Amino acid sequence: LVQLVESGGGSVQAGGSLNLSCTGSQDTSRLMYRGWFRQAPGKEREGVAVIRRTGGVTLYGDSIKGRFTISQDNAVNTISLQMNSLKPEDTAMYYCAASNSGFPGLAPDFYNYWGQGTQVTVFS
Repeated sequence: LVQLVESGGGSVQAGGSLNLSCTGSQDTSRLMYRGWFRQAPGKEREGVAVIRRTGGVTLYGDSIKGRFTISQDNAVNTISLQMNSLKPEDTAMYYCAASNSGFPGLAPDFYNYWGQGTQVTVFS
C-alpha cells in the first residue's frame, strides 16, 4: 500500500520560510518521481517541484524558481521542500505526490499517488 504523509505546513509572514516534508511508505521506494504540488481555492492544482529518485534531477515551476528547493533522502523515503521568501500568492494546500510514469514532469495528471495535503498560509 502506497502512502504519502506530509508535514510542516503552517502560517508565516511574507518573506518568511517553511519546510515541508513528505514521508512515503515502503512501497514508494519503487516510484521514480516524487514531487510537490499546490492548489489554491478556485484554482487548478499546479506542479511546484519534482525530483527523480535516481540522480536527483529536479524540475521547478516558474513561479517558485530561486525561492524553493526540493530535496530527498531515499534511505527514509522522504522528500522535502524548503520554501524561502514566501509570498501571499504561495498560499495553498500543498500536496506530495509520486509517479511511476516515464517522465511525468510537473503535470498532476501523471501522478498516481497523493498525500492528504498540508496547508501553507502566507500573510502580508
